Amino acid sequence: MSKVNPVLVVGAGPIGLVIACELLGQGVPVRIVDAERDHSAHSRATTIWPRPLELLRRIGVADRLVENGHRIQGVAYYSDRRHLATAWLNRLADTPYPFAVGLPQDRTEELLEQRLAELGGKVERGVRLRTLDAGGPRARAVLALPDGLTEEVEADWVVGADGAHSTVRKELGLTFEGSKLPINFAITDAELSGEIPADLVSYCYTAAGGLGLAPVSPGVHRIAVAVPPEMAGTTPTRGFFQQVVADRAPGGVEVGELRFSTVFQVHVRSAPSFRHGRAFLAGDAAHLMSPAGGQGMNTGLLDAANLGWKLAGVLRGTLDEAILGSYDAERRPAVHTVTRSTSLQTRWGALTKPAQLALRDTAVRAAGRTGVLQRALAPAIGQLTSGYRAPTARRTSLTGPKAASGDRLPLLLGEEPVLSGAPWPRITGRSYAVLLHAGRTRPADWRGTCAAIRAAVGDAAEVVEAPSRPEGPLATALGRRPTAAIVRPDGHLYTALTDLGARTVLTALERARREALPEGGPA
Repeated sequence: MSKVNPVLVVGAGPIGLVIACELLGQGVPVRIVDAERDHSAHSRATTIWPRPLELLRRIGVADRLVENGHRIQGVAYYSDRRHLATAWLNRLADTPYPFAVGLPQDRTEELLEQRLAELGGKVERGVRLRTLDAGGPRARAVLALPDGLTEEVEADWVVGADGAHSTVRKELGLTFEGSKLPINFAITDAELSGEIPADLVSYCYTAAGGLGLAPVSPGVHRIAVAVPPEMAGTTPTRGFFQQVVADRAPGGVEVGELRFSTVFQVHVRSAPSFRHGRAFLAGDAAHLMSPAGGQGMNTGLLDAANLGWKLAGVLRGTLDEAILGSYDAERRPAVHTVTRSTSLQTRWGALTKPAQLALRDTAVRAAGRTGVLQRALAPAIGQLTSGYRAPTARRTSLTGPKAASGDRLPLLLGEEPVLSGAPWPRITGRSYAVLLHAGRTRPADWRGTCAAIRAAVGDAAEVVEAPSRPEGPLATALGRRPTAAIVRPDGHLYTALTDLGARTVLTALERARREALPEGGPA
């Protein structure tokens, strides 16, 4: 029997790599294996939205992805080649990343693996999980090695990030509940020329079916076309994609050489639990959703961020093991919200009856004209609305914090160099933080209050003073009164305290070691 691994990560796609980087970055050894011998040749994931970019700063890779990718400024909607409305990401005021990044998944994986190597890690490729027992005090697994031999291993924890056909999930005996939608998608990456915007994702609706165009680089787009079931298993030609684009896209677009071509059926599935014993599921191993909206990989990246800081804290001894129970409790409802949205968008794009089309187009135009599209849809597209607020959470007063426990706060996470011109309060994300907000009118004894909290907290948490500006996204979230916000490593609010006594702050931090969010209301 080999030595015990603190964490065994099965699957070296983006989700597994992010979790491995998170652990290594906090000094936790990790073993990451993948059954494949190389990166995926092509994939369905080409877009990284603002919220995942915020979280990827925590492992020091977000700005690297931005530099290597193609900035996307918004999402445009068309019907019968006529523009309906656009949801602009570049008008989002409460994120350091008011844009998305177009980047092929294989390139995303390469950049993540580079970061893994910098942190001292390495992917063991061609290593396949054969069996797993996660029910004991330690997980026991058998790995099939590239040379044909097998290896028995033990691990304190196992993370299954091994995709839709997850061996980890099957070995845990977990079902993959859900259904196939009666829709297939033909996809390709190809150079496009014409009047299609190079910095917008474009959804083009017609009675004949939908078309999605997502920039991957300045001249290359991912093309996704809803096709009938009889096309399953075929390899659509350039001529097929050219005809569809000519019929459904605005601007006389020409399709160049295809990088690849395939057809797949849409599955919507979820494991009944994202944790079983000493094993966790993340990404496609835990859930599948429609590719409409490009949310699949992004949702998995949020899984990785949620699990990573909790697992690292437990293994470093700074968090109680009980906090790991919050991973499933937080992520499954969040995933189901995104899944419902993407399934609705898929069905929305498949409408064919004239009355349905007219109603849809009228609704989109009205949402664009009234600003609803910008206020509500643009943040949701960017996954900025993905949070863990309890349904019963309420704002305590008109002058107190607007944000409730579980809400995302507009912060700059991680230790990467500060973005140029970004006036964002910054936390490292390596531990809980106490964010001290002076409110609209700075109290006369504010410096003394901050000093007393710093002295009392010591090494238990990072203490950061918020900018003194009375306006801005963070000031709006934290309200008009002086507040000590206890912030999780992933930038979500644990609790906001208006009692700034050092003992009150320390009590809240002690509770935060055991629970991801307050179970009995504000601390």
